[in-house]
Amino acid sequence: MSALICGSMAYDTIMVFHDKFKHHILPEKVHILNVSFLVPVMRREFGGCAGNIAYNLKLLGEEPLIMATVGHDFEPYAQWLSQSRLSSQFVKVLSDNFTGQAYITTDEDANQITAFHPGAMSYSHLNEIPLENTDEITIGIVSPDGKQGMQEHAAQFVEAGIPFIFDPGQGMPMFNGDELVQLLEQATWVTLNDYESELMLERTGLTLAQMATKVDALIITRGALGSQIYTDGKCIEIPAAKPKALQDPTGCGDAYRAGLLFGLMNEYDWAVTGRIASLMGAIKIEENGTQNHTFSMDAFKMRYQENFGSSF
Repeated sequence: MSALICGSMAYDTIMVFHDKFKHHILPEKVHILNVSFLVPVMRREFGGCAGNIAYNLKLLGEEPLIMATVGHDFEPYAQWLSQSRLSSQFVKVLSDNFTGQAYITTDEDANQITAFHPGAMSYSHLNEIPLENTDEITIGIVSPDGKQGMQEHAAQFVEAGIPFIFDPGQGMPMFNGDELVQLLEQATWVTLNDYESELMLERTGLTLAQMATKVDALIITRGALGSQIYTDGKCIEIPAAKPKALQDPTGCGDAYRAGLLFGLMNEYDWAVTGRIASLMGAIKIEENGTQNHTFSMDAFKMRYQENFGSSF
């Protein structure tokens, strides 16, 4: 039983600004914005939504399959995947392109400004979900990727009869309202953060209640405020797990989504699935980078008990 993780693979250049953006961006002057941030701390990490989700799902003991398009500079990442015992069976190398590159600046309030070069990701539609011999693939996710790829992969999941999570993330600005409604109707589950949910409502003209009726569950994350899962006409409140340190928010959403996949694959109810996802996000924020944290399942279950007063 495997999850097919469709999305970006990228190198993340992460920079830390030792101040707050709000001290340097004047709201009344945004029409002539010209700012520079001194970032004495910089790291280069393996990232991209597909890579991050798969890494976290592997930590939970599953065998995820990454489906992504990458460039001629992918070899260091390929070695990392091998070291992490992650399959690259469905990773397609395009020799005339760079692998996606994200340049992320984080301030003291954990706000982020990101510039992203998609590179090979723009051609994600050249990679197709296998429609034959898919018995091992029982669930999927369409996470941020090339626009055409996201649309075609959603349609291919439907054709293959594989339930999937639609996770538009930072790819949402690529879609208009009608396109988003179509993706909602194709998906089995949808996950958004609070900002993305507001953008989705604005673009589609739907209410949260209307959006929730189109899928088995609508999951909205709210950072330190926890998350909400709309399903079967009700809203399940999921508390935030407590991190031991606030180190780096980059990739927390991807860790959360890996927790959702794990819960769905193991048929946990939504209250448990949401709490597993919440704890995954808390563990990730304690480490710099998106794929540097690790844990044993025994330790994970102990922290779950400590945070939520129950076991799974």
